[in-house]
Parts: sequence; C-alpha cells; structure tokens
Amino acid sequence: MNCRRGPGFKILLVSIISFLTSCCSFGLPWFTKCTPCPAGFNDVCPTIGRSGNYKNFQCPPGHYNELASLLLNTNDDVIRNLFSSGNKDEFRLSTLFICFVVIYGLGIVTYGIAIPSGLFIPVILAGASYGRLVGTLLGPISDLNVGLFALLGAASFLGGTMRMTVSLCIILLELTNDLLMLPMVMLVLVISKTVADSFNKGVYDQIVRMKGLPYLEAHAQPYMRHLVASDVISGPLITLSGFEKVGNILHALKLTKHNGFPVIDGPPLTDEPELCGLVLRSHLLVLLKGKKFTKQRLLSGSEILRRFHAFDFAKPGSGKGLKLEDLDIKEEEMELYVDLHPITNTSPYTVVETMSLAKAAVLFRELGLRHLCVVPKTPGRPPIVGILTRHDFMPEHILGLHPHISPHE
Repeated sequence: MNCRRGPGFKILLVSIISFLTSCCSFGLPWFTKCTPCPAGFNDVCPTIGRSGNYKNFQCPPGHYNELASLLLNTNDDVIRNLFSSGNKDEFRLSTLFICFVVIYGLGIVTYGIAIPSGLFIPVILAGASYGRLVGTLLGPISDLNVGLFALLGAASFLGGTMRMTVSLCIILLELTNDLLMLPMVMLVLVISKTVADSFNKGVYDQIVRMKGLPYLEAHAQPYMRHLVASDVISGPLITLSGFEKVGNILHALKLTKHNGFPVIDGPPLTDEPELCGLVLRSHLLVLLKGKKFTKQRLLSGSEILRRFHAFDFAKPGSGKGLKLEDLDIKEEEMELYVDLHPITNTSPYTVVETMSLAKAAVLFRELGLRHLCVVPKTPGRPPIVGILTRHDFMPEHILGLHPHISPHE
C-alpha cells in the first residue's frame, strides 16, 4: 500500500477490508450444508464457546458447519482442524477450495494496511487448506492421510513466501511434535525455496522495494566491482563554510532535503580550503532556532556550548524534531554569521574517490553509516568530491547513471 497516503485514506481502507473480511467470515457459512458429527468422536460436537474443532452455526444438534469451523474459529483451532488426520471426510472439497480462496485473497489485500497484522499465520492456513485439498483429491489413489498433505502444503507456502528453511522446519516440527516428518518437511522447504528464488525475491524484500526503502544487501552487487566511488556521486554538492551566513544556510535547507552538509574551512583559518567535517541538518535547525548569530566571522564555540545543552542536539523521536517551518528568521538576520565549528563532526568517515564501489558499499553497511564523504586523490582540487548516502548504493540509482552495465555482471 502507498505509505504516503493520509490517515483518512488509511482508516477508510482498514474499514473496507474489515467489512469485506466480516462478510466472508459470517456470510459464506450460510451457503454450506450442515455435516453430521463423526461417529465415535470423544470431544463435544458441535463445540460450545469460542474455541473447539466443530462450530454449530445454525446447524441442528449433532451437526456442524464446515466453513464456520474454518473461517469462524481461532487460528490454532483452524490449524488443528486442517492438520488432523483422524477423519479424512471432515471437510469436503468445495469447503477446502472456498477456504483456500478466501484466506489467500484476504491475506493479499490485508497485508500492508495500517493495522498490526502479518503473513505468517495466513500463509500457514492457505498452505494447509491447499495441501489438504490436494490430499483429498488424491485420496482414492494414495494411502497417505490428508493431515500430512496439509502439513507439507503449509511448509511449501512458507518456504516459497518467507524463503526461510531451518527456522520454518523447527516451527513446523514443533506444531506436529513428530520427528519422522523432518525429512519430508526439509525436502519440501528446499524445493519451494529453490523454485521461488528462480522467479523473484521473498515477500518481505518485495514489500521493502514497493515502499521505496533503501535497503542494503549484506554483500555488494557484482557490477559494483567495475565502478569506483566517484562514479555514483549525484550532485550538485552543497557545502557550507565554517563561518556561514544565516541566509546561505536557510537557502541550503530549503533547496535540498539532505541530512548532512560538508563544512569547508578556508582563509584565514587555513591557508588552503580543507574539509573541516560534516554537520547534520537537525543540528543546523537547532542552532538557527537559538539565534546565536554574530556580525563578524568570530569563533563562538564557548558561547554556543553555554547557550545549548547536549540533549538539545540529541536525536528526536519520530516526527518530534524541529522543522524548517518552526524557524522565525527576520530579514535583517539573513546577513549575520553563525559559527558551525561547535556542531561539526570533525572526524567523518571518508574514502578516496578511486576506491572500489563494492568495497565502499561493504564499508558503509558494516559500519552502519548514514554519510560517507568522498575526497579527491590528487591535491589542488576542492577538498571534497561528494557524499555517498544509502540511496547512492541502490541498484536503481547506479544502473540509471550507467545503463550500459548489466546488473548480473
């Protein structure tokens, strides 16, 4: 779902899907026939209360509703019903088919909306209903019980969706408490994962890509070995001086959404321009909010340290930090100067422009960086070439700059 939609749209979407789910859960059982309770069943049939295997749902005494037992039941009871092997005629083919279509369809439209829901249980239910459906179809020519088919169906759906093997195998063995199932479950998980990997990545990777989140893989892509750090720098680069005018800082903040800006020192502090460090956008906003400005280019580090506390520059919670709209800068203050040295990180991570992009990507991920400064290899040039962020390592960005490169090289 589009994460940029407003709260009104999200609430409306949740309401519509909740109504659709209620219609399916309460409406479909009305259209199925009642089934007599199995003979010799030790537990209560139909069950009384919320939990239990067999749901009455308007059926006469001694009968249960198959769809209600699967759609109007707790998740653990539904899984127990589908995995059960004591009564192979417990659910008809039509019931299993409807249950599979409903759970599979609702799982697709529900995942990703603004409610705390996941895919693990829906995938187990869809896979188990599909597996039991196949086991029921093969009943005349197979001696295997339908509960085993349901277990293997759940394993295949989980392996193809989640792309996990060992953890899923342990979870499924915990559900069945039968070590004899281990070889078959392992085989099904490996086959389903191998087949799914030949088409695309797992569902969670797909969701990350759909939401546009810049997720870095654990290893560098093969084509990155043919590029260097300077090949993927996107400009223009905006730098600030150690003593910068308030108007220039505001212009840089309004012009870009960058979260970090390199600070360059020049005469009279240094003979030649040199990289002083990196200043964060949030720190600039705090500094401008405090309005500790001067008419001349003066070092005011001690005054700023007395004016602000360390927690003023601490990372705020989500949505609680200062915004550009919160600043109230007057026209006469635009030509004043502010000393950026006290809030500048004077030891940012840097790489030379000729470093392999693959090596830079591994360094960026392993150190958990947000900015990586790229400096020139030869003297006599500007002290910084550019800044690499997470977006600069994304395949879409790299292949967009270099379309001649094959992503599988």
